Amino acid sequence: MDTADMPGDALLDRIAGRAAATDAENGFFDEDLAELTAAGYLRAHVPTEFGGGGATLTELARAQRKLGAAAPATALAVNMHHVWVATAATMARRGDDALTGVLTEAGAGEIFGFGISEPGNDLVLFDSLTTAVPSGDGFEFTGVKIFTSMAPAWTRLGIFGKDETAGEPTLVFGFASRDTPGISIADDWDMLGMRATQSRTTKLDGVRVPGEHIVRRLPVGPNADALTFGIFSSFLLLVPSVYAGIADRALEIAVDAVGRRRSLRTGLALSQDPDIRWKIAEATMRVDSLTLQLDSLTRDVDGGPGATEHGADWFRQLAGLKTRVIRTAREVVDLAFEVSGGGAYATGSELARLYRDVLAGIFHPSDDESAHSTVASAVLGPID
Repeated sequence: MDTADMPGDALLDRIAGRAAATDAENGFFDEDLAELTAAGYLRAHVPTEFGGGGATLTELARAQRKLGAAAPATALAVNMHHVWVATAATMARRGDDALTGVLTEAGAGEIFGFGISEPGNDLVLFDSLTTAVPSGDGFEFTGVKIFTSMAPAWTRLGIFGKDETAGEPTLVFGFASRDTPGISIADDWDMLGMRATQSRTTKLDGVRVPGEHIVRRLPVGPNADALTFGIFSSFLLLVPSVYAGIADRALEIAVDAVGRRRSLRTGLALSQDPDIRWKIAEATMRVDSLTLQLDSLTRDVDGGPGATEHGADWFRQLAGLKTRVIRTAREVVDLAFEVSGGGAYATGSELARLYRDVLAGIFHPSDDESAHSTVASAVLGPID
């Protein structure tokens, strides 16, 4: 596909046209996924030598922002597939081929799910409540994963667990096929927002991953491994891109609303009211700031001429960006509500759906507390 025109305006219009009904039905975005797959969008970031479109991370983030404006839940769910592809591509650019199999399989049409989050695990990648027990040349995983987006459709699930069978405990990362015995998916997704993601709970009961699909063993605790960097950079850039798209769309709705609505007092369109104009200008400046931040860091991860290598400050930069983008997107949606009138408060309004969807941003790692801890440690050092 043409990476300069991802996903394409006609396709985006069709996807946007289905978003309200899918949300109301608490359904899955089957039609969107079928069309995005046919258009090659799930292979967009796969390098051309693996059968993909060869898009850069910067291009993919911009595309995800456009998709997020059209249908946030569709964009967020597809994002989890893109996170694994971007992790593999980032590692490969840095000379680590441990996830080459992800690029090969994504290029061949496999769909990746993100089976990392666990209930009660606020250490995210640095520890696991899932057990990983050696089994032949591989491991058997037992535990519970939550927020597993695209639960009805993924064909490969990236998972990790902790091996405590010998010596120091280690974290084991691998990929399981959907038909592997021991995987069960609950039909338990009925949330306030981001409903079409169908990010259902996934239970692992002795799920065996053979050795060729085990990609890393890492110590428990923070580390600067290439896999850790790849996941953090991909997740903390692509997820905020979706929420930036929500801000874009909320601003569009607000601009349209104040152009149509008229003041009974003055007879003028609300777009002529100085207070309303200030709020639209404020929302616009905040949206503009998102573009500068996202483009800058995605280009740095892409590397090449002009890119900045942040070294020890990478995690500070990435966690801070995610936090700022989510916060800004919520503020822009609020401003859009303030100028759009009471009709926006109706359950079926698009702005009300964006309001519900944007709230989900506070639950994605790194959350506010974790991000502030990361930044504080970077500038003040660890707590004594």
